[in-house]
Amino acid sequence: MSHPLLAVENLRVTFPTSRGPVDVVRGISFSLGRERLGIVGESGSGKSMTGRSILKLIRLPGTVTADRLEFDGIDLLKQSEKAMRAIRGARISMVMQDPKFSLNPVMTVGEQIAEALVNHQQLARREVRERVHAMLESVRISNPERVAKLYPHEVSGGMGQRVMIAMMLIPEPDLLIADEPTSALDVSVQAQVLDIIDDLVRRKGMGLIFISHDLNLVSSYCDRILVMNSGRVVEECKAGELRNAMHPYTRALISAVPRLNETRDELPVLDRSAWADQ
Repeated sequence: MSHPLLAVENLRVTFPTSRGPVDVVRGISFSLGRERLGIVGESGSGKSMTGRSILKLIRLPGTVTADRLEFDGIDLLKQSEKAMRAIRGARISMVMQDPKFSLNPVMTVGEQIAEALVNHQQLARREVRERVHAMLESVRISNPERVAKLYPHEVSGGMGQRVMIAMMLIPEPDLLIADEPTSALDVSVQAQVLDIIDDLVRRKGMGLIFISHDLNLVSSYCDRILVMNSGRVVEECKAGELRNAMHPYTRALISAVPRLNETRDELPVLDRSAWADQ
């Protein structure tokens, strides 16, 4: 039996507060192969912290502990910061939520995509430029030579998100963590961005962790789903079986999703007492 690409056991992310330490991720466990895994839940459920902890991006005073945090046979917990810099981008990449806050405003689009490549590979300048233009084309940006010379404020939100995807994928990582990569986009652009990610994941045989609060989106896009609530995984299921979920929290989330043919006078409010002890 082959080993999983990523194995997580009893992962905890803790921050100090005036009333004592608080776990924002509370002992979650899961594994990932070369597949599409969705993580869903409300804002504050610990989804993004889970993704950041895999890359060891939780800074002090936050702390990360786990019984196992292993990527392709590498114990991430034992890696130094120097060793993690060699893994980030080259083997594990993360697409953040909003390009406005993730792209460097004083560097051109081409420079930023090239930086993600040259930090991990020794390439001639001409080859780097050709790879940047080819990557921009692969994320369906026309006239890549012109776009590569633009600054982030000169591109639209949808194009900025594609630039972020290009930057994260140009080193050809084994694992992509996409943290709500379409939350700031309109529906038409959202579909295009998801198609781009899906195409690249399938062609390159990558593993994908897709973090979102959109149940319908994740159920139609991923292979498996983890449902998180208050830092815990409360349910795991195949994406196509999400509508048959049994946990009361998952059922409550599903019932709160508006429908196109909505007939209810008001959407239900989550009754947290129903799963408080689960």
